[in-house]
Amino acid sequence: MATDKELSDFLENVERRAFKQAVYAVRKDEAALDIVQDAMIKLAEKYGDKPADELPMLFQRILQNTIHDFFRREKVRNTWVSLFSSFGGDSEGQEDFDVLESFEAQDGSEAAESSADKVEREQTLMLIDAEIQKLPTRQREAFLMRYWQDMDVAETAAAMGCSEGSVKTHCSRATHALAQALRAKGITL
Repeated sequence: MATDKELSDFLENVERRAFKQAVYAVRKDEAALDIVQDAMIKLAEKYGDKPADELPMLFQRILQNTIHDFFRREKVRNTWVSLFSSFGGDSEGQEDFDVLESFEAQDGSEAAESSADKVEREQTLMLIDAEIQKLPTRQREAFLMRYWQDMDVAETAAAMGCSEGSVKTHCSRATHALAQALRAKGITL
């Protein structure tokens, strides 16, 4: 069972990385701050009684779910805004008005992406995820902690209960195996 001090120290140490991860996902600083705060509160309220070594994985799962919840809320909110925006304005000549025709997506946003690009990106991400799942357990753990959770070598070694050299070896083997598998499928990053 994690003590209040251990929980507080964990949250303090993970805060900056979690914020960077959330900003990368949602592209809005204010929303990212809210997401990280919500994830921290959920961890403290629901899982504060768990052992300290389980906190990193629990927090990562909570953070990912909170980010997904943000996107679900945004999708619903945008749907309602689009539906209600068609009721505004004057009624003369508005019968043929189509919100989608007048909507301009910002360059670089997902909305500006073509359907083919979205499908290709999703397929690529699915292939990468499948290859990550094929990695041996220790290599997968080290790879995800280092490159997805942005943990340094010492933090990863402590979380995995091994030496820093082992973490470096696992990460090196994982990246080489992933690169080789993805190159074989025609994916170059």
